[in-house]
Amino acid sequence: MRIILSPAKQMVLNTDILDTRGLPVFLEQAEEILEHLRGLSYKEVKELWACSDKLAGLNYERLSSMDLRRGLTPAILSYDGIAFKYMAPAVFEYGQFDYVQEHLRILSGFYGVLRPMDGVAPYRLEMQAKAKIGGAKDLYEFWGDRLYREVLDKSRLIVNLASKEYSRCIEKYLRPEDTFLTCVFGEPEGDRVVQKGVYAKMARGEMVRFMAERNAEDPEEMKQFDRLGYRFDPGRSEERDYVFIRERTEA
Repeated sequence: MRIILSPAKQMVLNTDILDTRGLPVFLEQAEEILEHLRGLSYKEVKELWACSDKLAGLNYERLSSMDLRRGLTPAILSYDGIAFKYMAPAVFEYGQFDYVQEHLRILSGFYGVLRPMDGVAPYRLEMQAKAKIGGAKDLYEFWGDRLYREVLDKSRLIVNLASKEYSRCIEKYLRPEDTFLTCVFGEPEGDRVVQKGVYAKMARGEMVRFMAERNAEDPEEMKQFDRLGYRFDPGRSEERDYVFIRERTEA
């Protein structure tokens, strides 16, 4: 079983807490992307990043000095977004790091696929960015089916905790023999289940932590998830869509 998760835009550099266990599998491709970004003007790269002048200036300065092989932070500690805060890997027990290293894969527009303990440098590049690299029209075309092939293990079971921006990198290449199980964290609104971005990100991180604590090897164990007010809803769930409902609370 493999679990896929989106990265976070915000990243930190911390080489003191935990040692890395290797380099990303698609490091050569990341270096190709880096060289492409270095060849862009400030205006071009700011447009690609679609961010403020402050963030663009910071990341543009980073490009010239980025070293993808030295002074790195384990990926799981480098990302500083909501899902990773609620996963709280900084307080993992040792066995939980082993679990996520085996089962969790973080998808990335820059690095492709990351194991949690792969060493990374802070970068800014979303998967949907229109980066024309190596003749490809965008990053989806650049990466092709490489991310799908790297994520898949012998079980051919993928638990999807990623956003649509990233999960489409995998879904496009699924075969009939694969099982792609998506977790939906939402609130009931009439006959619909609506996912609220912040709460869904919180729940995805909590789910990774929940599975690591249990050393879960069977997706059935996810049905016991009961954090942040979410409960598994068998009536709304299907074989490949596990729906977790959080009842709305009035202010």
